[in-house]
Amino acid sequence: MPPGKRLRVEVGGRDLDLSNLDKVLYPAAGFTKGEVIDYYSRVAPVLLPHLRDRVLTRIRYPNGVDGPFFFEKNAPAGTPPWVRLERLPVPGSTKDREMLDYVVADDLATLVWLANLAALELHTPQWRVGRPPDLMVVDLDPGEPAGLAECAAVAVLFRERIAADGIEAYPKTSGKKGMQLLCPVAGTQPDEVVSGYAKRIAGELERQVPQAITARMAKRLRPGRVFIDWSQNSAAKTTVAPYSLRAQQSPAVSTPLTWDEVESGAQGGREVRPYRPVEVLARVEGRGDLLAPLLAKGPPVPG
Repeated sequence: MPPGKRLRVEVGGRDLDLSNLDKVLYPAAGFTKGEVIDYYSRVAPVLLPHLRDRVLTRIRYPNGVDGPFFFEKNAPAGTPPWVRLERLPVPGSTKDREMLDYVVADDLATLVWLANLAALELHTPQWRVGRPPDLMVVDLDPGEPAGLAECAAVAVLFRERIAADGIEAYPKTSGKKGMQLLCPVAGTQPDEVVSGYAKRIAGELERQVPQAITARMAKRLRPGRVFIDWSQNSAAKTTVAPYSLRAQQSPAVSTPLTWDEVESGAQGGREVRPYRPVEVLARVEGRGDLLAPLLAKGPPVPG
């Protein structure tokens, strides 16, 4: 397609103008905007349920991953009238006085529209609009020389500990160097309670294996350890959504994992690694959505 040319398409009954489909957004891999749109269109059946009713923070790379980028929470100028917007206070702003018109991607047309804006990364909070958090999230961030294998070992420990409280955990790669655990909770408790519980468990595990784990923010403590970031459960924080692309040299995806894969990675067997879009689509075709249980209601966390 010649530069600047637009292609009109119909998606879910909505008319969209797609532009610059041949523009390379991942130069190291030659991965184009058209391929970004194609990936998001094909992964939508498993992605959209995890975005539904959650306001989006997008990270946009209009000139590709090697160029300038920006975070976007507010709806951009020119947002189509059919895109769902939620006017909400910004969590953490002074007395929640700052209001934004957040985008909610409940349908394929909105997802394709965002991909056409080079919104490569999609990040969501742990709460749905108008409700307390229904997810507890912990981010496992390895400090070099620790890597994904060490994250996998910590993930297993975290899963076993919270299982004693009746809480289940579901793993995914971050799409970069770490992992995340997503845990369905009741959606009846404020974020301070959920965050406090995650912090308490992270502290217990740090005391159990201090040579491998830190639950403290200080970066000087992280080399060779896995930082269990419990603070992701603040209402003001977001986490990269399952199946979202990540912006790095080659396109990778925040990919749901099985616990067999995680345990094998922790024991030095099959390597836990970032997955490419084509691999993720093949995994979905063969296994469905490994994170489907997150859509069901979980138990309350112990207070």
